[in-house]
Amino acid sequence: MAGELGFGGARDGGLFVDDIQGEVSFGLEEVNEGVAGMVGVFGERRKRDAEILGYRLGIGGEGPETLARIGARFDLARDRVRQLHTRAVGQMLREAALSRGQAEVFEQRYPVDGRDSALTRALLVETYATDTDLAANELSYLKLRLAGHAPEDAKRIAGYVMQRIMAWQKKTNRQLAKLRDAEPAAATEVGEWSARIEWTSGAPAALPTSSARTVDGDDDGRGRFYLDKVGRDVGFDSALQARLLRTLNAADLVETFQEHPVAVPYDIDGSERVHYPTVGARLTDGRVVLIDVQPLGHVAFHVNRVRSAAARARAHAEGWGWLVWTGSRLGLPELARREVDARHEAELAELIERGSVPWHEVRRLHKDSGLELLDFTTLVLRNEWRWDRGPFRLTRP
Repeated sequence: MAGELGFGGARDGGLFVDDIQGEVSFGLEEVNEGVAGMVGVFGERRKRDAEILGYRLGIGGEGPETLARIGARFDLARDRVRQLHTRAVGQMLREAALSRGQAEVFEQRYPVDGRDSALTRALLVETYATDTDLAANELSYLKLRLAGHAPEDAKRIAGYVMQRIMAWQKKTNRQLAKLRDAEPAAATEVGEWSARIEWTSGAPAALPTSSARTVDGDDDGRGRFYLDKVGRDVGFDSALQARLLRTLNAADLVETFQEHPVAVPYDIDGSERVHYPTVGARLTDGRVVLIDVQPLGHVAFHVNRVRSAAARARAHAEGWGWLVWTGSRLGLPELARREVDARHEAELAELIERGSVPWHEVRRLHKDSGLELLDFTTLVLRNEWRWDRGPFRLTRP
């Protein structure tokens, strides 16, 4: 491998971009779909191990879960979950049988002869754009191993990724200054959101003053910083969430906010789950809005649309507005209005009429006619098709 990345003089400039739209690509989704498909095959033989992998890696597009939360699901200690996850990754890699085409996806994106610094940066940008900081170490290691990197090299580079994330979390004041410089002015950004907020009528219920989510403050990967608007340390799971919280803290239109103010139950194919929307904010005019971070490339996944519908209903029942924050100037309304080649829509519609569309058909459309991931996302939202990941499935509603 090429020379190691030096952290003492490393710069984070450019990683925390003010719009993740440029990082939403078919290539990145193909990597994520490859990992999800492999976990799905593994689950045919080892169901519980695959479930732990799925929750930890955020396979379905919902985002990774902390080890403590996974432990609560299975009545296991956090360290035991870590052991089971590590063992499952090793077993899955030993049993993995990627096709030549699947292997090339990873090899081209994370070349074995690539410099450590370039690989680290690429993995960091992917982590930010997909809101997967909690599992950055595990996902980075897995991607590198699937690309053909030796275990010790993959472990080292994945470690660099986590070191960069943890360094950013610890250097609060300096990093917040960089983050603010990288964003549009908070007032301007919040003003742009106002057109996307789905308001309801009636007087808003009071914003809770404590989190509905029980969090282990020492859990893996979480960061904290002091925000003066609420006068306390605020926890966050990812840099994307931190950016939203920092913007709310700096915006004059926002009076106060509370992270994870409500628990929202929802149902996926008979499986009962609970979601904790990212933050509730009370504006200076007295209105309250419930905001959930969903990275731009994930908003059309079926699971995210279902839980968004449940969270929207809860927000409106409280007299609050509802907003999906995508980390981009493209929100759900802009995606719905996005112009897409009519040929792409017609061909996908024809395929769906025949039944469930496999991933290789979507890949073919990308290669043959230039279908991009944002175009695909728009068509899924516009036609209300069902898009699942792990395994991939595209069907009629």
